[in-house]
Amino acid sequence: MTGKVLLTCLLVGAALQTRAGSAEEYDYDDLSANKTWVLTPKAQEADATQILNTLLRNYDNKLRPDIGIKPTFIDVDIYVNSIGPVSVIHMEYTIDIFFAQTWYDRRLRFNSTLKVLTLNTNMVSRIWIPDTFFRNSKRADSHWITTPNQLLRIWSDGKVLYTLRLTIEAECLLQLQNFPMDTHSCPLVFSSYGYPREEIIYRWRRYSIEVSDQRTWRLYQFDFTGLRNTSEVLWTGAGEYMVMTVSFDLSRRMGYFAIQTYIPCILTVVLSWVSFWIKQDSTPARTSLGITTVLTMTTLSTISRKHLPRVSYITAMDLFVSVCFIFVFAALMEYATLNYLAGSQKPTRHSVVVLRPRLPSSHTGLVSSYTTINLSSLAHWPPELHGDDEEEGSEELGSPCADGKECQQFFCCIEDCQTGTWREGRVRIHISRLDSYSRVFFPTAFLLFNVVYWIAYLYL
Repeated sequence: MTGKVLLTCLLVGAALQTRAGSAEEYDYDDLSANKTWVLTPKAQEADATQILNTLLRNYDNKLRPDIGIKPTFIDVDIYVNSIGPVSVIHMEYTIDIFFAQTWYDRRLRFNSTLKVLTLNTNMVSRIWIPDTFFRNSKRADSHWITTPNQLLRIWSDGKVLYTLRLTIEAECLLQLQNFPMDTHSCPLVFSSYGYPREEIIYRWRRYSIEVSDQRTWRLYQFDFTGLRNTSEVLWTGAGEYMVMTVSFDLSRRMGYFAIQTYIPCILTVVLSWVSFWIKQDSTPARTSLGITTVLTMTTLSTISRKHLPRVSYITAMDLFVSVCFIFVFAALMEYATLNYLAGSQKPTRHSVVVLRPRLPSSHTGLVSSYTTINLSSLAHWPPELHGDDEEEGSEELGSPCADGKECQQFFCCIEDCQTGTWREGRVRIHISRLDSYSRVFFPTAFLLFNVVYWIAYLYL
């Protein structure tokens, strides 16, 4: 008896537990049932299925719409998701777009309460779609995650919309004559691969190109200044093709190059002028400064060309760096010339014996060091001549200028005419003042070059 009673209790407990679980499941179902679900009526599902089955029953996706009757018009829309980066070395740029094509296919007309059918990618391969390709693309990828990024819609009047997302690396022939103050127009060109103009005609729709927020673009060195779209006919041996082009206008930002190249070059040139204030007899200091600045300019020239393709023409940066190199090298050569003229005391074969100028009494005791530049040689002017040498020099230096009259030649000075020490074909240079001349000439010439350079490349 006891065993039967225990067995009965166990059975009753299991039944109660099962009923409680059922009640919990029922409550959960009731909670779920309280939610609002929007479902397509079964009548519309059956209608859509019947429409597709009817449309595809005798549909041949190998033939374009209206074949043999009239050309198919393809309306094109592009939404630019992002542009960049732009590769200057490879002359290409990357663009991410949503590419939409719209056309009419009379074979896809249907009569139903449904006005439009939105279908997935399985339907794309079962109808005819244009064979559009991008003519200047080097590489192109369509997005497949998480599903193929494609959209297909069919309206009841036979209108078809087909969109897909593409990332394209397109060719952009950059003209770098004005680099880094250059502007470019990078095109995206597309057309039909096999259908000529007699069969397919592409058309831009109004406001057919839109761009996203530019803050997400990866242009880095460029500013986006605008775009324009055009269409033209391309004549080839296979026929006439409609070619569509959308051009993106880009303007380079030169902040990076100003910091990396222009400012260092200018400072190096200014640094080379420090040697003009160093004493003439400080040969190690002036020589080491000149050589250091020349080597620095060589390094900057190499770095400026590092991020550029090997073009055969001269860019704006090449011109600036080259002129800076010339200024630095000329500063070094200035000291070499000064050191040679000052240290050359022995008269050469072409030396000209010159009388010491007879200065007024007020100038007694003030004797300067001069150098004569002849057509074939450089000769040092000795400070004093005596005796027979003085008579010989006076015969050789007959002055064509009368006292108190200015010379009619370009290379002369009023003092030499008055004292009778000027000769035609020779120029007198103050060696001790060569550094003083350079302190004025080099900065003035470099400033003038910068004014002409920046005005020419920025405003002309």
